[in-house]
Amino acid sequence: MRFLADQDVYATTITLLDNLGHDVVAARSIGMASATDTDLLRTAHEQERILVTRDRDFGGLVFAHGNGPGVVYIRILPSTQKAVHEELERVLALYSEAELQLAFVVVEPGRHRIRRLG
Repeated sequence: MRFLADQDVYATTITLLDNLGHDVVAARSIGMASATDTDLLRTAHEQERILVTRDRDFGGLVFAHGNGPGVVYIRILPSTQKAVHEELERVLALYSEAELQLAFVVVEPGRHRIRRLG
C-alpha cells in the first residue's frame, strides 16, 4: 500500500509500515513538514496515497470536502504504541488498499472503526 505520513506520525510507525513492505513517504521528506492539512490531503490524493496521521482534525476535513484520499487516524501515545501498532497491522491485513482509499479509519489500542467516504 502507498502511504503519506503526516509530520506528527511517530518514526516508529513509519518504520513499521516500511518493514511491512509498504511504500511510505514522510511529509517532512518531501518538504511538507509545515504544510497545511488541506495541502497534505491534496498531495495524498494526487499521489494516490492513504494519509496516516495523529491529527483528528482530518476527520472533519475529509467529510466536509467529500472526496479525497483515505485517512488512517492513529490514536497513539508512547505508552500505547505496541497495542496500536498491532491493531494497525490487523487493519492492513483486513482491508485492501482500494477499501482504505475510500475510508476514514480510526486505529486505537485493541480496536478500530472504519467509515466509508462519500
